Amino acid sequence: MGIVNIDDELHDQLRKASAVACRSINAQAAFWIKIGMLSEMNPTLSFNEIVRRELRAAGVDAQALTGAPA
Repeated sequence: MGIVNIDDELHDQLRKASAVACRSINAQAAFWIKIGMLSEMNPTLSFNEIVRRELRAAGVDAQALTGAPA
């Protein structure tokens, strides 16, 4: 693990976003980095499509969460 230097304003936004998302600052930064990398590798996918794909790959069943029939 290394240290990443980021702009103070970006760090402030990262801190605020981490509180909203109930993530640590490091977890929020990792999320943004991962989504950014996936976006660059899949430029035709929307943010929602990328997140849906990642949730599916992790075995998350959205229908089970909403109580909708399978």
